[in-house]
Amino acid sequence: MSSTPLSGQGAVQMVATLVRLREALELTRLPLSIPDVESARAARTELVDQLEDYILPRLIQIDAPLLTVVGGSTGAGKSTLVNSLVGERVTEPGVLRPTTRSPVLVHNPADADWFEHARILPDLRRTTGATADPGALQLVASTAIPPGLAVLDAPDIDSVEQQNRVLAAQLLGAADLWLFVTSAARYADQVPWEFLRKAADRSAAVAIVLDRTDPKAVTEVSSHLARMLSARGLRDSPLFVVPEGEVDEAGLLPSSAVREIRGWLSSLAIDAEARAGVVRQTLEGAIRTLSTRSYAVADACHDQYEIQARLRRDAEAAYEAALNEIDLGAANGTLLRGEVLARWQDFVGTGEMLKAVESRSGWVRDRVSNAVKGQPQQAGLVIATLESGLRDLVLEQVEKAAARTDAAWRSIAAGRALLDVTAHDLARASGDLPSRSETAVREWQRVVHDLVRDEGAEKRSAARFGAHGANGLAVALMVCVIATPDAVTAGPALLGQKLLDGVFGDAAVRRLAALARADLNDRMLHLVDSEQRRFGDLLDALEITPSLEEELRSAARHIDDLRFGAYTF
Repeated sequence: MSSTPLSGQGAVQMVATLVRLREALELTRLPLSIPDVESARAARTELVDQLEDYILPRLIQIDAPLLTVVGGSTGAGKSTLVNSLVGERVTEPGVLRPTTRSPVLVHNPADADWFEHARILPDLRRTTGATADPGALQLVASTAIPPGLAVLDAPDIDSVEQQNRVLAAQLLGAADLWLFVTSAARYADQVPWEFLRKAADRSAAVAIVLDRTDPKAVTEVSSHLARMLSARGLRDSPLFVVPEGEVDEAGLLPSSAVREIRGWLSSLAIDAEARAGVVRQTLEGAIRTLSTRSYAVADACHDQYEIQARLRRDAEAAYEAALNEIDLGAANGTLLRGEVLARWQDFVGTGEMLKAVESRSGWVRDRVSNAVKGQPQQAGLVIATLESGLRDLVLEQVEKAAARTDAAWRSIAAGRALLDVTAHDLARASGDLPSRSETAVREWQRVVHDLVRDEGAEKRSAARFGAHGANGLAVALMVCVIATPDAVTAGPALLGQKLLDGVFGDAAVRRLAALARADLNDRMLHLVDSEQRRFGDLLDALEITPSLEEELRSAARHIDDLRFGAYTF
């Protein structure tokens, strides 16, 4: 086997750009259910197949034999036609429908090296025997086929088996020349014309065989078919007529019935210039439509990214609102009500001391430390109720965020599809959020305790610190954090602050409160982020890569630049 190498920098650049485009197409993911996504997915698959099955192999080995793919509708007589052209039974006509078998490629023995290796249709396993495996390509060597030509019998384009239809489309996409077979009974069917429309769009070389036609109807049917071809951009496509006739014992048509087709194919094989013209026509058209369709896939990539970004924004907005509500509820005194307030009052004492704090009496600083009557168990009760209040605050807001995000996602098809396939109910908070929230609050309370203990170890007022203990002062600091002095519950908060001022001083208390508040905020942020991440993980798993859109557009632009430049095949 010999191969004419590509010549010229433009040809080398074209191959390199097409390889880059194929890589970008293979990496492209279109997972979201958005309008027109099915057509975009099909286009992406078709483009990858066409690059691998035809365009790149043909460009790299431009002088390979002309591949003629015989395609058409069910019952059109494709296999019988191929056998009759070869003069022997090389492919089995289907008696039962749908017929499941491997496609058959007939070539001259001298051209065997072109097809034994994965030059074209690399995903089809090579075999020399008949098989029912549609993933195999049966190779048949025959001297009836002239060197420089190969004929491939494809499955029905309208088979009831989807696998056959997909394979038929793939094989036609790998053809230099389409030999499209139809019949007097089927020539006006929609499916064949859909394929022929695609052939016209990409300027593929096509010849039409009107098979199994009653001799009395040949003139009328062929004239009508010719007009249809002309109206659909296939005016220059040769039209051959094979009249209805008996087959011999081997299932072959009379030699005279296929003489014109055989002669035309042989002339292409013999005439290198004519053969090259067919290859150029189909190859140039394939590359032209390749760049155009790549832009459409790039548009689909953009739409995917936009919808993904919208879904992500919906989740972020819902959980940001939840975090803001948690931060507000943990600082505006909301928690210092009900049972928490009752436990705190039990701890510090009520009556005149609380009234004095609320009236800002000047003697409070000197006497507040002596008024605390709380015992260790009372401090523990304040801590426990505060823990419960913070946990409930987190749960309430995260539940709302989950419900809002679920509703927002379900308002569009892409979001609904994502939620419907996940194994978890994301409309509710995680089942382990209560325990994680309790853990986070307890860890925060330990941090507050450590802050107070470490600060007390550095103070000269050890007697005052010892009188109340780290637990009691930690409780007071927690109260200061969850109820700022300007909150509704300013009185109890001031009482805690006065208690702490008497031990540590005003500046130290403010610093300790800021540290405790920052630590609490960080822990709440972590909890909320972990819940939002459930939605984010769904989006990340889609593997939508924004850079691929520009990679597709860049490659398509470069292909067009090379096409309109000095590059020729």
